[in-house]
Amino acid sequence: MKRRGNIATALTLIVIGAWFLALEISPNLKDLAYDSEIWPINIVGIGVALAVIGIVTWTPGMFVPASIVSGVGGLLWWQNSTGNWASWAYAWALIPGFVGIGTILAGIFSAQRDTIKGGAWTLFSSLMLFTIFGSFLGGWPLVSKYWPVLLILFGVILLAQGLFRRR
Repeated sequence: MKRRGNIATALTLIVIGAWFLALEISPNLKDLAYDSEIWPINIVGIGVALAVIGIVTWTPGMFVPASIVSGVGGLLWWQNSTGNWASWAYAWALIPGFVGIGTILAGIFSAQRDTIKGGAWTLFSSLMLFTIFGSFLGGWPLVSKYWPVLLILFGVILLAQGLFRRR
């Protein structure tokens, strides 16, 4: 397994290095890549490359960094497109969700049910935090008055999970 990890790391460095070398060699490609409208696509592309390397080397753990990098790239793309940079006040809460997505994918590819379940809880927790912070930090004025209900609901779910979990 360590050998696959080393191969995945080596391929990651080669692919990312090749991309940035291509940008340095080709001024037209560099202008396109750093265009003020589409520059976040570079970050999404690096995340996709990490996922492909994870599949090629059969290193499911690569889905976690791939999801984080792609997710942050997607967030930056949306913020760059909308100009809503202030959403970082609550959008950071999605980053653990990206970890959860990567963990779910890693669990699917490695057929580990507990890993999928853990990733799902991480994703759920992240979405709850995103919704709660987004509602009282100006993301959704309609929900802002009732964000404590989400906090209570999250607490009830965690309590029920703790009380009714199989041993």
